[in-house]
Amino acid sequence: MPDYFVAFWNLENLFAPEGFPAREPWIAEKNKKDLKGWTQALFDRKIDQLASIIVQMNNGIGPDLLGVCEVENRYALEALSDRLDALLPGRNYSIVHADSTKDKRGIDTAFIFDKNRLVIIETEIFSHFVMRRTGTRDITQCTFVTNSGNHLVALSNHWPSRSGGAVESAGYRMTAGETLGYWHERIREERNDAIAVIAMGDLNDNPSDASVMVHANGRRERDDVEGSRSAMFYNLSWNLLRQTVTTQSSRKRTLYGTYYYGGDANLFDQILVSRAMLNGPGPFRVLEETVRIEAYPEMTSNSKNRGAIRFGLSKGNAAANVNTDGYSDHFPVSVVIRETVGG
Repeated sequence: MPDYFVAFWNLENLFAPEGFPAREPWIAEKNKKDLKGWTQALFDRKIDQLASIIVQMNNGIGPDLLGVCEVENRYALEALSDRLDALLPGRNYSIVHADSTKDKRGIDTAFIFDKNRLVIIETEIFSHFVMRRTGTRDITQCTFVTNSGNHLVALSNHWPSRSGGAVESAGYRMTAGETLGYWHERIREERNDAIAVIAMGDLNDNPSDASVMVHANGRRERDDVEGSRSAMFYNLSWNLLRQTVTTQSSRKRTLYGTYYYGGDANLFDQILVSRAMLNGPGPFRVLEETVRIEAYPEMTSNSKNRGAIRFGLSKGNAAANVNTDGYSDHFPVSVVIRETVGG
């Protein structure tokens, strides 16, 4: 029974270096102040910092499938994938990427996956547009196939931010939740209710918010999902509300979320699975007890009011706003999926 380690991470502004020749003109213009001083050396350092965390996952052998967001383009994603390959010789990473033309900063959702364990169906890669008046990120969907021939549909999400106020912007995230819920239903209609579907992402809302519970149909109670024939998700993230970790100073502290802002913990980074991954039908089962926040000591602040130690790149002039010993402003999240061969 093969196991697959699946993770998600908001990479926090993984932009190609300032002056990157293939950058689209509108992205260059929109981000010119923030990218000032974002040199090749800083970009390489950011890649190294991110990779140093990813290679620790899964007991030091790295993830089989990693969903990501806040990556600018294929160049940046391939740089990270190549670095992971260099650090993990047993892996053979590749990427799934589709350029977003809707996000106001040009940042994308994507996947990195190990070709030794998973292949993709090229005709089943989709970029779902989340309809709103201003720019937003697409939801990237891909079908992965195991060596046993079983199919796993994954969706990488980055829902609209809370800029302008959590209440004022809530409708945008409700729209994103509706979009995810709609495509979950369509996937089941096109395939059948035995298809395994996993949705992951930075939802910019907590599991209890209406965008997740009502619009995306992501439920807290496993029994509700197991007993339903509709397109519900079981939200594993409720299990992440309290996790004891070690900080950079070797202190013990409790995490209450994946993203800290203004001293408050938020559980924005979530993993949701379809009913087929709970009690079938189908060959995959999620090992619920394995879901965790990937908070390693070197990336975890000592302060109870802060979360992950960020690398930076924002508010104009990248060179003046980075911490080269940082990583991202979000913690990754992960879970293990088990496949019954021949199931």
